[in-house]
Amino acid sequence: MNVGIVKDECTKTGSQLEEAVKNTKIDHHEYARILAEFNLTPEEQHRIIRKVDRRVVVTLGVLFCVSLIDRVNLGSANIAGMGQDLELTGDRYAIVTLVFFITYTLGQQPSTIILREIGPRKFITMIVILWGAVTLGIGFTTHWEQLAGIRVILGLFESGLFPGSVYLLSTWYTRYEVGVRYSVFYTVGTVASAFSGILAYGLTQMNGLANLAGWRWIFIIEGLATCLLGSVAYLLLVEFPESKTDSWSFLDQRSRDWIMARVNADRGDAVAQPFHLRKFFSPASDWKIWATGILLCNLTTLNYALAFFLPIILTTNMGFSVAAAQCLTAPPYIAAAFLMYGSAHYSDKLRLRAPFLILNMLIALVGLPIMGFASSAAVRYFGVFLVTMGTLSTTPLVFAYQANNIRGHWKRAFCSSTTLAFGGIGGIIGGVVFRPQDAPYFRTGLIICMALLGLNLIIVVCLTAAYRTLNGKADRGDMMLENYDGESPPDFRYTY
Repeated sequence: MNVGIVKDECTKTGSQLEEAVKNTKIDHHEYARILAEFNLTPEEQHRIIRKVDRRVVVTLGVLFCVSLIDRVNLGSANIAGMGQDLELTGDRYAIVTLVFFITYTLGQQPSTIILREIGPRKFITMIVILWGAVTLGIGFTTHWEQLAGIRVILGLFESGLFPGSVYLLSTWYTRYEVGVRYSVFYTVGTVASAFSGILAYGLTQMNGLANLAGWRWIFIIEGLATCLLGSVAYLLLVEFPESKTDSWSFLDQRSRDWIMARVNADRGDAVAQPFHLRKFFSPASDWKIWATGILLCNLTTLNYALAFFLPIILTTNMGFSVAAAQCLTAPPYIAAAFLMYGSAHYSDKLRLRAPFLILNMLIALVGLPIMGFASSAAVRYFGVFLVTMGTLSTTPLVFAYQANNIRGHWKRAFCSSTTLAFGGIGGIIGGVVFRPQDAPYFRTGLIICMALLGLNLIIVVCLTAAYRTLNGKADRGDMMLENYDGESPPDFRYTY
Protein backbone atom coordinates (compact mmCIF):
# COMPACT_ATOMS: atom_id res chain seq x y z
CA MET A 1 0.00 0.00 0.00
CA ASN A 2 1.46 3.36 -1.05
CA VAL A 3 2.23 5.76 1.80
CA GLY A 4 1.08 8.78 -0.17
CA ILE A 5 -2.30 7.19 -0.81
CA VAL A 6 -2.80 6.46 2.87
CA LYS A 7 -1.77 10.00 3.76
CA ASP A 8 -4.33 11.36 1.32
CA GLU A 9 -6.96 9.10 2.79
CA CYS A 10 -6.21 10.34 6.29
CA THR A 11 -6.77 13.94 5.27
CA LYS A 12 -10.27 13.14 3.99
CA THR A 13 -13.37 12.89 6.14
CA GLY A 14 -13.58 10.35 8.95
CA SER A 15 -16.03 8.20 6.98
CA GLN A 16 -13.61 8.03 4.02
CA LEU A 17 -10.78 7.03 6.34
CA GLU A 18 -13.02 4.33 7.78
CA GLU A 19 -13.70 2.94 4.30
CA ALA A 20 -9.99 2.98 3.52
CA VAL A 21 -9.28 0.93 6.62
CA LYS A 22 -12.08 -1.52 5.86
CA ASN A 23 -11.21 -2.10 2.24
CA THR A 24 -7.41 -2.17 2.34
CA LYS A 25 -4.89 -4.62 3.75
CA ILE A 26 -3.19 -2.68 6.52
CA ASP A 27 0.54 -2.11 6.59
CA HIS A 28 0.87 -1.09 10.22
CA HIS A 29 4.36 0.34 9.83
CA GLU A 30 2.93 2.75 7.27
CA TYR A 31 0.14 3.71 9.65
CA ALA A 32 2.77 4.44 12.30
CA ARG A 33 4.45 6.77 9.82
CA ILE A 34 1.11 8.42 9.08
CA LEU A 35 0.85 9.57 12.69
CA ALA A 36 3.82 11.86 12.13
CA GLU A 37 2.10 13.32 9.07
CA PHE A 38 -0.75 14.87 11.08
CA ASN A 39 1.62 17.65 12.22
CA LEU A 40 0.12 17.71 15.70
CA THR A 41 2.39 19.22 18.34
CA PRO A 42 2.84 17.31 21.63
CA GLU A 43 0.70 19.96 23.30
CA GLU A 44 -2.10 19.42 20.77
CA GLN A 45 -1.92 15.65 21.20
CA HIS A 46 -2.03 16.03 24.98
CA ARG A 47 -5.05 18.34 24.70
CA ILE A 48 -6.96 15.85 22.52
CA ILE A 49 -6.29 12.94 24.89
CA ARG A 50 -7.39 15.04 27.87
CA LYS A 51 -10.67 15.83 26.12
CA VAL A 52 -11.23 12.14 25.56
CA ASP A 53 -10.32 11.42 29.21
CA ARG A 54 -12.91 13.86 30.50
CA ARG A 55 -15.73 12.66 28.27
CA VAL A 56 -15.01 8.92 28.36
CA VAL A 57 -13.14 8.01 31.56
CA VAL A 58 -14.75 10.45 33.98
CA THR A 59 -18.31 10.02 32.69
CA LEU A 60 -18.12 6.22 32.78
CA GLY A 61 -16.40 6.33 36.18
CA VAL A 62 -19.25 8.37 37.68
CA LEU A 63 -21.85 5.97 36.28
CA PHE A 64 -19.85 3.02 37.61
CA CYS A 65 -19.82 4.71 41.01
CA VAL A 66 -23.61 4.99 40.91
CA SER A 67 -23.97 1.35 39.91
CA LEU A 68 -21.77 0.21 42.80
CA ILE A 69 -23.72 2.28 45.29
CA ASP A 70 -27.05 0.92 44.05
CA ARG A 71 -25.64 -2.62 44.06
CA VAL A 72 -23.94 -2.80 47.46
CA ASN A 73 -26.04 -0.49 49.63
CA LEU A 74 -27.68 -3.61 51.08
CA GLY A 75 -25.00 -3.85 53.78
CA SER A 76 -25.71 -0.39 55.15
CA ALA A 77 -29.48 -0.79 54.83
CA ASN A 78 -29.35 -4.18 56.53
CA ILE A 79 -27.74 -2.89 59.72
CA ALA A 80 -30.02 0.20 59.61
CA GLY A 81 -33.20 -1.84 60.09
CA MET A 82 -33.96 -3.52 56.77
CA GLY A 83 -32.89 -6.91 58.13
CA GLN A 84 -35.50 -6.72 60.87
CA ASP A 85 -38.31 -5.18 58.80
CA LEU A 86 -38.01 -7.70 55.96
CA GLU A 87 -37.07 -10.61 58.23
CA LEU A 88 -33.71 -11.33 56.55
CA THR A 89 -32.95 -14.19 58.88
CA GLY A 90 -30.89 -17.32 58.21
CA ASP A 91 -29.72 -17.49 54.61
CA ARG A 92 -32.17 -14.90 53.30
CA TYR A 93 -29.66 -12.05 53.22
CA ALA A 94 -27.21 -14.21 51.28
CA ILE A 95 -29.98 -15.18 48.84
CA VAL A 96 -30.91 -11.53 48.29
CA THR A 97 -27.30 -10.64 47.50
CA LEU A 98 -26.56 -13.53 45.15
CA VAL A 99 -29.74 -13.50 42.99
CA PHE A 100 -28.60 -10.14 41.62
CA PHE A 101 -25.55 -11.79 40.09
CA ILE A 102 -27.49 -14.50 38.26
CA THR A 103 -29.03 -12.06 35.76
CA TYR A 104 -25.98 -9.79 36.03
CA THR A 105 -23.79 -12.65 34.80
CA LEU A 106 -26.17 -13.95 32.12
CA GLY A 107 -26.75 -10.47 30.72
CA GLN A 108 -23.08 -9.59 30.09
CA GLN A 109 -22.59 -10.95 26.56
CA PRO A 110 -26.02 -10.06 25.08
CA SER A 111 -25.75 -6.52 26.46
CA THR A 112 -22.30 -6.04 24.91
CA ILE A 113 -23.62 -7.06 21.49
CA ILE A 114 -26.58 -4.67 21.85
CA LEU A 115 -24.26 -1.84 22.95
CA ARG A 116 -22.05 -2.41 19.89
CA GLU A 117 -25.05 -2.37 17.57
CA ILE A 118 -27.09 0.58 18.88
CA GLY A 119 -24.24 2.62 20.38
CA PRO A 120 -23.07 3.34 23.94
CA ARG A 121 -24.90 6.64 24.29
CA LYS A 122 -28.44 5.29 23.87
CA PHE A 123 -27.84 1.94 25.50
CA ILE A 124 -26.04 3.11 28.64
CA THR A 125 -28.46 5.99 29.22
CA MET A 126 -31.41 3.62 28.96
CA ILE A 127 -30.10 1.02 31.41
CA VAL A 128 -28.98 3.63 33.96
CA ILE A 129 -32.44 5.20 34.12
CA LEU A 130 -34.09 1.77 34.32
CA TRP A 131 -31.95 0.50 37.19
CA GLY A 132 -32.42 3.82 38.99
CA ALA A 133 -36.18 3.28 38.88
CA VAL A 134 -35.73 -0.28 40.15
CA THR A 135 -33.51 0.91 43.03
CA LEU A 136 -36.16 3.44 44.01
CA GLY A 137 -38.71 0.63 44.10
CA ILE A 138 -36.70 -1.28 46.70
CA GLY A 139 -37.61 1.45 49.18
CA PHE A 140 -41.24 0.30 49.08
CA THR A 141 -40.77 -3.46 49.48
CA THR A 142 -42.57 -5.15 52.37
CA HIS A 143 -41.33 -8.76 52.14
CA TRP A 144 -37.92 -10.28 51.56
CA GLU A 145 -39.24 -12.22 48.55
CA GLN A 146 -40.12 -8.90 46.86
CA LEU A 147 -36.62 -7.64 47.56
CA ALA A 148 -35.09 -10.76 46.00
CA GLY A 149 -37.25 -10.43 42.88
CA ILE A 150 -36.38 -6.77 42.42
CA ARG A 151 -32.68 -7.58 42.80
CA VAL A 152 -33.00 -10.04 39.91
CA ILE A 153 -34.31 -7.23 37.68
CA LEU A 154 -31.64 -4.84 38.95
CA GLY A 155 -28.93 -7.32 37.97
CA LEU A 156 -30.28 -7.54 34.42
CA PHE A 157 -30.26 -3.77 33.90
CA GLU A 158 -26.84 -3.24 35.48
CA SER A 159 -25.24 -6.07 33.49
CA GLY A 160 -24.52 -3.81 30.51
CA LEU A 161 -22.58 -1.00 32.15
CA PHE A 162 -19.33 -2.58 33.34
CA PRO A 163 -18.47 -4.74 30.29
CA GLY A 164 -19.67 -1.97 28.00
CA SER A 165 -17.45 0.56 29.77
CA VAL A 166 -14.40 -1.71 29.69
CA TYR A 167 -15.00 -2.36 25.99
CA LEU A 168 -15.61 1.30 25.11
CA LEU A 169 -12.47 2.43 26.96
CA SER A 170 -10.35 -0.11 25.10
CA THR A 171 -11.47 1.27 21.72
CA TRP A 172 -10.32 4.83 22.45
CA TYR A 173 -6.79 4.21 23.74
CA THR A 174 -3.62 2.39 22.75
CA ARG A 175 -2.51 -0.66 24.69
CA TYR A 176 -0.15 1.12 27.09
CA GLU A 177 -2.47 4.02 27.82
CA VAL A 178 -5.39 1.88 28.86
CA GLY A 179 -4.02 0.66 32.22
CA VAL A 180 -4.11 4.11 33.81
CA ARG A 181 -7.53 4.80 32.26
CA TYR A 182 -8.99 1.61 33.69
CA SER A 183 -7.45 2.55 37.03
CA VAL A 184 -8.96 6.05 37.02
CA PHE A 185 -12.34 4.67 35.89
CA TYR A 186 -12.27 2.08 38.66
CA THR A 187 -10.91 4.55 41.22
CA VAL A 188 -13.67 7.09 40.54
CA GLY A 189 -16.24 4.36 40.99
CA THR A 190 -14.88 2.56 44.02
CA VAL A 191 -13.61 5.53 46.04
CA ALA A 192 -16.77 7.54 45.55
CA SER A 193 -18.91 4.51 46.34
CA ALA A 194 -16.81 3.96 49.47
CA PHE A 195 -18.63 6.92 50.93
CA SER A 196 -21.93 5.12 50.37
CA GLY A 197 -21.85 4.06 54.02
CA ILE A 198 -21.58 7.68 55.16
CA LEU A 199 -24.27 8.69 52.65
CA ALA A 200 -26.48 5.86 53.88
CA TYR A 201 -26.03 6.97 57.48
CA GLY A 202 -27.09 10.49 56.54
CA LEU A 203 -30.15 9.26 54.68
CA THR A 204 -31.24 7.09 57.58
CA GLN A 205 -31.64 10.31 59.57
CA MET A 206 -34.78 10.85 57.49
CA ASN A 207 -36.32 8.05 59.55
CA GLY A 208 -40.03 8.72 60.11
CA LEU A 209 -40.37 11.21 57.25
CA ALA A 210 -43.57 10.36 55.34
CA ASN A 211 -43.93 7.45 57.79
CA LEU A 212 -41.05 5.61 56.11
CA ALA A 213 -38.17 3.92 57.88
CA GLY A 214 -34.71 5.44 57.44
CA TRP A 215 -33.36 2.47 55.44
CA ARG A 216 -36.10 2.97 52.85
CA TRP A 217 -34.91 6.50 52.17
CA ILE A 218 -31.49 5.09 51.23
CA PHE A 219 -33.00 3.40 48.19
CA ILE A 220 -35.53 6.12 47.35
CA ILE A 221 -33.05 9.01 47.28
CA GLU A 222 -30.26 7.02 45.62
CA GLY A 223 -32.68 5.71 42.99
CA LEU A 224 -33.89 9.21 42.16
CA ALA A 225 -30.29 10.44 41.92
CA THR A 226 -29.44 7.58 39.54
CA CYS A 227 -32.33 8.44 37.21
CA LEU A 228 -31.20 12.08 37.17
CA LEU A 229 -27.56 11.18 36.43
CA GLY A 230 -28.68 8.81 33.69
CA SER A 231 -30.50 11.66 31.97
CA VAL A 232 -27.47 13.95 32.24
CA ALA A 233 -25.20 11.17 30.97
CA TYR A 234 -26.96 11.25 27.61
CA LEU A 235 -25.46 14.70 27.05
CA LEU A 236 -21.94 13.60 28.03
CA LEU A 237 -21.48 10.06 26.75
CA VAL A 238 -19.64 9.47 23.50
CA GLU A 239 -19.95 6.79 20.86
CA PHE A 240 -17.21 4.53 19.50
CA PRO A 241 -14.26 6.35 17.86
CA GLU A 242 -15.39 5.55 14.30
CA SER A 243 -18.93 6.83 14.94
CA LYS A 244 -20.31 9.71 12.88
CA THR A 245 -22.87 10.92 15.43
CA ASP A 246 -23.06 14.25 17.25
CA SER A 247 -21.10 12.97 20.23
CA TRP A 248 -18.07 13.62 18.07
CA SER A 249 -18.69 17.36 18.36
CA PHE A 250 -16.19 17.58 21.21
CA LEU A 251 -13.42 16.69 18.71
CA ASP A 252 -12.80 18.15 15.27
CA GLN A 253 -12.30 15.95 12.20
CA ARG A 254 -8.52 16.15 12.31
CA SER A 255 -8.47 14.97 15.93
CA ARG A 256 -10.85 12.16 15.09
CA ASP A 257 -8.66 10.92 12.25
CA TRP A 258 -5.59 11.08 14.49
CA ILE A 259 -7.30 9.00 17.20
CA MET A 260 -8.26 6.30 14.70
CA ALA A 261 -4.86 6.23 12.99
CA ARG A 262 -2.93 5.87 16.27
CA VAL A 263 -5.15 3.01 17.46
CA ASN A 264 -4.68 1.32 14.10
CA ALA A 265 -0.92 1.79 14.30
CA ASP A 266 -0.92 0.25 17.76
CA ARG A 267 -2.99 -2.87 17.14
CA GLY A 268 -4.73 -2.61 13.76
CA ASP A 269 -8.38 -2.78 14.85
CA ALA A 270 -9.66 0.80 14.83
CA VAL A 271 -12.80 -0.09 12.88
CA ALA A 272 -15.17 -2.91 13.79
CA GLN A 273 -16.10 -5.55 11.24
CA PRO A 274 -19.81 -6.36 10.69
CA PHE A 275 -21.28 -8.57 13.39
CA HIS A 276 -21.24 -12.30 12.82
CA LEU A 277 -22.15 -14.79 15.54
CA ARG A 278 -19.28 -17.11 14.60
CA LYS A 279 -16.76 -14.26 14.82
CA PHE A 280 -18.11 -13.22 18.20
CA PHE A 281 -17.83 -16.69 19.74
CA SER A 282 -14.67 -17.85 17.93
CA PRO A 283 -12.36 -16.63 20.77
CA ALA A 284 -14.05 -19.14 23.10
CA SER A 285 -11.39 -21.71 22.16
CA ASP A 286 -8.59 -19.54 23.64
CA TRP A 287 -7.84 -20.88 27.14
CA LYS A 288 -6.05 -17.65 28.10
CA ILE A 289 -9.37 -15.79 28.03
CA TRP A 290 -10.91 -18.19 30.52
CA ALA A 291 -7.83 -18.00 32.75
CA THR A 292 -8.18 -14.21 32.85
CA GLY A 293 -11.86 -14.63 33.69
CA ILE A 294 -10.99 -16.84 36.66
CA LEU A 295 -8.54 -14.16 37.84
CA LEU A 296 -11.34 -11.61 37.92
CA CYS A 297 -13.80 -14.07 39.46
CA ASN A 298 -11.52 -14.69 42.42
CA LEU A 299 -10.82 -10.98 42.88
CA THR A 300 -14.46 -9.93 42.73
CA THR A 301 -15.29 -12.60 45.28
CA LEU A 302 -13.14 -10.65 47.73
CA ASN A 303 -14.35 -7.25 46.52
CA TYR A 304 -18.03 -8.07 46.90
CA ALA A 305 -17.52 -9.95 50.15
CA LEU A 306 -15.97 -6.78 51.55
CA ALA A 307 -18.71 -4.57 50.11
CA PHE A 308 -21.59 -6.71 51.39
CA PHE A 309 -20.20 -7.84 54.71
CA LEU A 310 -17.67 -5.24 55.87
CA PRO A 311 -20.32 -3.24 57.78
CA ILE A 312 -21.46 -6.49 59.42
CA ILE A 313 -17.87 -7.55 60.24
CA LEU A 314 -17.14 -4.11 61.72
CA THR A 315 -20.15 -4.35 64.03
CA THR A 316 -20.33 -8.04 65.01
CA ASN A 317 -16.63 -8.89 64.87
CA MET A 318 -14.81 -5.68 65.75
CA GLY A 319 -17.45 -4.21 68.04
CA PHE A 320 -18.01 -0.83 66.36
CA SER A 321 -21.35 0.93 66.54
CA VAL A 322 -23.61 1.10 63.47
CA ALA A 323 -22.70 4.75 62.84
CA ALA A 324 -18.97 4.06 63.22
CA ALA A 325 -19.16 0.97 60.98
CA GLN A 326 -20.87 2.91 58.18
CA CYS A 327 -18.21 5.61 58.35
CA LEU A 328 -15.21 3.28 58.73
CA THR A 329 -15.89 1.59 55.41
CA ALA A 330 -14.54 4.63 53.52
CA PRO A 331 -10.85 5.03 54.62
CA PRO A 332 -9.62 1.66 53.24
CA TYR A 333 -11.06 2.51 49.82
CA ILE A 334 -9.35 5.90 49.84
CA ALA A 335 -6.01 4.25 50.65
CA ALA A 336 -6.63 1.74 47.86
CA ALA A 337 -6.96 4.58 45.33
CA PHE A 338 -3.30 5.58 45.77
CA LEU A 339 -2.00 2.04 45.27
CA MET A 340 -4.41 1.51 42.39
CA TYR A 341 -3.24 4.56 40.46
CA GLY A 342 0.45 4.02 41.25
CA SER A 343 0.32 0.39 40.12
CA ALA A 344 -1.44 1.29 36.88
CA HIS A 345 0.90 4.21 36.13
CA TYR A 346 4.10 2.21 36.48
CA SER A 347 2.53 -0.84 34.85
CA ASP A 348 1.81 1.25 31.74
CA LYS A 349 5.17 3.00 31.88
CA LEU A 350 7.17 -0.24 32.18
CA ARG A 351 4.75 -2.19 29.93
CA LEU A 352 4.53 -4.91 32.56
CA ARG A 353 1.43 -6.43 34.15
CA ALA A 354 2.30 -9.68 35.96
CA PRO A 355 4.77 -8.24 38.55
CA PHE A 356 2.22 -5.66 39.70
CA LEU A 357 -0.59 -8.22 39.76
CA ILE A 358 1.51 -10.49 41.96
CA LEU A 359 2.66 -7.70 44.30
CA ASN A 360 -0.87 -6.39 44.90
CA MET A 361 -2.32 -9.85 45.48
CA LEU A 362 0.44 -10.61 47.99
CA ILE A 363 -0.55 -7.46 49.91
CA ALA A 364 -4.14 -8.73 50.10
CA LEU A 365 -2.97 -12.21 51.03
CA VAL A 366 -1.02 -10.80 53.98
CA GLY A 367 -4.00 -8.70 55.06
CA LEU A 368 -6.58 -11.51 55.20
CA PRO A 369 -5.18 -13.41 58.23
CA ILE A 370 -4.53 -10.11 60.01
CA MET A 371 -8.15 -9.09 59.42
CA GLY A 372 -9.46 -12.42 60.62
CA PHE A 373 -7.18 -13.64 63.36
CA ALA A 374 -5.49 -10.70 65.14
CA SER A 375 -6.59 -10.15 68.73
CA SER A 376 -6.92 -6.36 68.55
CA ALA A 377 -9.78 -4.69 66.66
CA ALA A 378 -7.40 -1.92 65.56
CA VAL A 379 -4.96 -4.44 64.08
CA ARG A 380 -7.81 -6.29 62.35
CA TYR A 381 -8.94 -2.98 60.88
CA PHE A 382 -5.39 -2.50 59.55
CA GLY A 383 -5.83 -5.88 57.86
CA VAL A 384 -8.98 -4.51 56.21
CA PHE A 385 -6.80 -1.77 54.69
CA LEU A 386 -4.35 -4.30 53.24
CA VAL A 387 -7.08 -6.54 51.80
CA THR A 388 -8.99 -3.62 50.28
CA MET A 389 -5.87 -2.03 48.82
CA GLY A 390 -4.55 -5.27 47.38
CA THR A 391 -7.74 -6.54 45.77
CA LEU A 392 -9.05 -3.24 44.41
CA SER A 393 -5.71 -2.19 42.90
CA THR A 394 -5.38 -5.57 41.17
CA THR A 395 -8.80 -5.44 39.49
CA PRO A 396 -8.14 -2.71 36.86
CA LEU A 397 -4.78 -4.33 36.10
CA VAL A 398 -6.65 -7.50 35.12
CA PHE A 399 -8.71 -5.47 32.64
CA ALA A 400 -5.54 -4.00 31.14
CA TYR A 401 -3.89 -7.45 31.14
CA GLN A 402 -6.77 -8.80 29.09
CA ALA A 403 -7.08 -5.78 26.76
CA ASN A 404 -3.36 -5.76 25.94
CA ASN A 405 -3.37 -9.35 24.71
CA ILE A 406 -6.27 -9.42 22.24
CA ARG A 407 -7.06 -7.85 18.86
CA GLY A 408 -10.26 -7.11 16.99
CA HIS A 409 -13.49 -5.41 18.05
CA TRP A 410 -15.63 -8.53 18.30
CA LYS A 411 -12.96 -10.49 20.14
CA ARG A 412 -12.62 -7.48 22.43
CA ALA A 413 -16.39 -7.44 22.97
CA PHE A 414 -16.47 -11.19 23.67
CA CYS A 415 -13.51 -11.06 26.03
CA SER A 416 -14.69 -8.06 28.05
CA SER A 417 -18.18 -9.52 28.48
CA THR A 418 -16.88 -13.01 29.29
CA THR A 419 -14.34 -11.74 31.80
CA LEU A 420 -16.96 -9.58 33.48
CA ALA A 421 -19.37 -12.52 33.51
CA PHE A 422 -16.78 -14.34 35.61
CA GLY A 423 -16.77 -11.24 37.78
CA GLY A 424 -20.51 -11.77 38.26
CA ILE A 425 -19.86 -15.34 39.36
CA GLY A 426 -17.41 -13.89 41.87
CA GLY A 427 -20.24 -11.72 43.13
CA ILE A 428 -22.36 -14.82 43.72
CA ILE A 429 -19.55 -16.47 45.67
CA GLY A 430 -18.81 -13.24 47.55
CA GLY A 431 -22.42 -13.07 48.68
CA VAL A 432 -22.27 -16.44 50.45
CA VAL A 433 -18.70 -16.99 51.70
CA PHE A 434 -19.30 -15.09 54.94
CA ARG A 435 -22.07 -17.22 56.40
CA PRO A 436 -24.17 -16.06 59.39
CA GLN A 437 -23.28 -19.21 61.33
CA ASP A 438 -19.58 -18.29 61.07
CA ALA A 439 -20.05 -14.98 62.92
CA PRO A 440 -18.33 -13.21 64.54
CA TYR A 441 -14.96 -14.30 63.09
CA PHE A 442 -16.05 -15.61 59.65
CA ARG A 443 -12.96 -17.79 59.44
CA THR A 444 -14.37 -20.12 56.76
CA GLY A 445 -14.86 -17.16 54.42
CA LEU A 446 -11.39 -15.83 55.14
CA ILE A 447 -9.78 -19.19 54.39
CA ILE A 448 -11.71 -19.44 51.10
CA CYS A 449 -10.55 -15.94 50.12
CA MET A 450 -6.92 -16.82 50.89
CA ALA A 451 -7.20 -19.96 48.75
CA LEU A 452 -8.62 -17.94 45.84
CA LEU A 453 -5.74 -15.46 46.01
CA GLY A 454 -3.28 -18.35 46.02
CA LEU A 455 -4.95 -19.77 42.92
CA ASN A 456 -4.67 -16.36 41.24
CA LEU A 457 -0.94 -16.26 41.86
CA ILE A 458 -0.58 -19.65 40.14
CA ILE A 459 -2.68 -18.49 37.17
CA VAL A 460 -0.58 -15.33 36.66
CA VAL A 461 2.60 -17.41 36.68
CA CYS A 462 1.12 -19.83 34.10
CA LEU A 463 -0.09 -16.99 31.85
CA THR A 464 3.30 -15.29 32.06
CA ALA A 465 5.03 -18.50 30.99
CA ALA A 466 2.57 -18.95 28.10
CA TYR A 467 2.95 -15.37 26.86
CA ARG A 468 6.75 -15.55 27.04
CA THR A 469 6.74 -18.78 25.04
CA LEU A 470 4.42 -17.42 22.35
CA ASN A 471 6.38 -14.17 22.08
CA GLY A 472 9.57 -16.23 21.61
CA LYS A 473 7.97 -18.13 18.73
CA ALA A 474 6.90 -14.84 17.14
CA ASP A 475 10.43 -13.43 17.56
CA ARG A 476 11.82 -16.44 15.69
CA GLY A 477 9.28 -15.99 12.89
CA ASP A 478 7.47 -19.24 13.65
CA MET A 479 4.05 -17.58 14.05
CA MET A 480 2.12 -14.29 14.05
CA LEU A 481 0.22 -13.49 17.21
CA GLU A 482 -3.52 -12.75 17.20
CA ASN A 483 -3.56 -13.23 13.42
CA TYR A 484 -7.16 -14.41 13.20
CA ASP A 485 -8.03 -11.89 10.45
CA GLY A 486 -4.79 -12.06 8.46
CA GLU A 487 -3.92 -8.46 9.37
CA SER A 488 -2.07 -8.74 12.67
CA PRO A 489 0.88 -6.33 13.01
CA PRO A 490 4.04 -8.42 12.62
CA ASP A 491 5.49 -6.77 15.74
CA PHE A 492 2.45 -7.45 17.94
CA ARG A 493 3.59 -9.13 21.15
CA TYR A 494 1.75 -10.27 24.27
CA THR A 495 2.20 -8.20 27.44
CA TYR A 496 3.02 -10.00 30.68
